[in-house]
Amino acid sequence: MKQYLIYIPAFILTLTSCNKFLNDTPKTSETTGNAYSTADDAEKALLGCYNTFYSSDYYQWENVMLSDVRSDNAYPGGYNEETFYDYDRFILPASNTHNYANWTALYNGIARCNILLNKIGGISDTALTDERRQQIIGEASFLRAFHYYQLVKLFGGVPLELESNTADPAVTRKARATETEVYDQIVADLQTAADDLPDTYSGAADDTYTANTAATNKSRATKGAVNALLAKVWAQRSDRDYSKVLDYCNEVINSAAGYALQGSFAELFDGDHYFNDESILEVPFESGSSTAGNWGVELYLAPEDGWQKYCVPSKNLVSAYEAEGDTIRENASIIFMDRDANGDPISWADENWNPCQDEDTPIPFNYKQKHPDDWASGDHYYLLRLADIILLKAEAQNELGSTEDAIETLNLIRARVNLKAISTSITQAEARDYILNERRLEMAFEADRWDALVRAGVASTVMQSLSEYYYTCADGTQSSAIKMDYSNCTEDHWINPIPLIEMGANPNLVQNDGY
Repeated sequence: MKQYLIYIPAFILTLTSCNKFLNDTPKTSETTGNAYSTADDAEKALLGCYNTFYSSDYYQWENVMLSDVRSDNAYPGGYNEETFYDYDRFILPASNTHNYANWTALYNGIARCNILLNKIGGISDTALTDERRQQIIGEASFLRAFHYYQLVKLFGGVPLELESNTADPAVTRKARATETEVYDQIVADLQTAADDLPDTYSGAADDTYTANTAATNKSRATKGAVNALLAKVWAQRSDRDYSKVLDYCNEVINSAAGYALQGSFAELFDGDHYFNDESILEVPFESGSSTAGNWGVELYLAPEDGWQKYCVPSKNLVSAYEAEGDTIRENASIIFMDRDANGDPISWADENWNPCQDEDTPIPFNYKQKHPDDWASGDHYYLLRLADIILLKAEAQNELGSTEDAIETLNLIRARVNLKAISTSITQAEARDYILNERRLEMAFEADRWDALVRAGVASTVMQSLSEYYYTCADGTQSSAIKMDYSNCTEDHWINPIPLIEMGANPNLVQNDGY
């Protein structure tokens, strides 16, 4: 697998300072040896905090694998590589190396934020204005909260590292906080960020760090991103509070930033309409760049590479689109191919779709990002977008008893893709199913489906009731269907095991039940 240490591309800050930015190396060292004495030191340290979105497998592609492959949206692909087969069948061992890498990457991101938050108070350079100092504190607090949000969803309660220079539980040997304590810390960080961050940045167009441009406002933390994450946090935590979810959703929807649904769903993912009004926070990349390209897309597309791609759309997902007549979102999310870009037949057998490599039988690919560009795609990833928040508002309205209002909100999403409005004369339980299905069709391959199933309390029910099959091929003849086994998807396996290496290094850690 080809990987790069990626420095944030210039347009995460402003479209006019590319050369200057690419010559500014972020401070990413997790030691105290680096001096933090100037305004520029603080800005570069902040870039190091954002760098986690670029340098880790987790944010490049594995967050999608952990959500869509673990759910009913996708098969693992990749010749059933053991790591992802284990995710898919809920038999993940604590020794899994990818699981450990995700834990490490997220804590490394937290460490960068901790160092900056601990050091910025000692910077006396007058070039660092009080306003900008507080904004940097807000951005770093948001990023730390975002990383902890990933950790608590993956592992449940985890050690809270807030001051350590390493943020490495194997070194500090802290015990696990409870899930509630982790979420409370996330909320505290986000409240700090909400106080410190603007709806949009106000710098001049040539300002290196705070230009009031779409590129800046969509790729840096803002008050809108804070409120969107607060809405998701209060929905996802076990002691969820849908009144708060509704309030924060409305804060986003009514934001002075002017968020609005993109008129065309397809445009969100065509590569030509990033930094749009629907985007709240996205990770931008530079096409063709060996240091700032998105290499994750190559793992889903580009069959001409000659090996089976990952995250293969499931028959269940394809059927869900077809049952709804949702061709717009299906075509923007999934592409079927029987030939690669060179016109050659697909070079591998797909055990779910084409086990005997029939040259005329197409197989599907994850198509939310469309331009692999030889491991250096310019396709962006959305971390937060308005449709997600509108669907979350519908969910909150329904759970609070306002089912008619919930369906009216839901129909805003359906109208964009020309689907018939759902009647408001339905029960709360029926509305719950409609909202969950709508979210699936809207957010496929955006690392959302597993969270939605867990939040609804139906992850085990959905997975254990699947009728998904794989096939073998002998002498050109397809075998009878062999049903895929999801019986291990019990509630104990809704979260992952604490990595074995961490367990060995930190005697104060207790393993999750079921592992």
